[in-house]
Amino acid sequence: QVQLVESGGGLVQPGGSLGLSCAASGSSFSISDMGWYRQAAGKQRELVAVITSGGMPNYADSVKGRFTISRDNAKNTVFLQMSSLKPEDTAVYYCNMKARPYRSYVRWSDYWGQGTQVTVSS
Repeated sequence: QVQLVESGGGLVQPGGSLGLSCAASGSSFSISDMGWYRQAAGKQRELVAVITSGGMPNYADSVKGRFTISRDNAKNTVFLQMSSLKPEDTAVYYCNMKARPYRSYVRWSDYWGQGTQVTVSS
């Protein structure tokens, strides 16, 4: 079983910066892709950024050039550094990881963090 714990959300002014962190814990497991999703009030959840086990990132067009995703495999942690924040970035941000038991070959399962609120407002 894998648990994801997020931290770093809060209130920031437009143009400001904020960093999010998400760490996985539990029994022995392997992780492939890590990513961040967000859900604004009244809207569907959308992919913000994803990073592969090899460290290759991909971003939604809306955040490209402003957000940076990174990971620390030794600590089973994924980060999202957000800069030049806009009011439309306001949402609950969820981290996501695909994981399976260590040295097994079962299908990857999705695990989700509890969500952290990011509010961009004056």
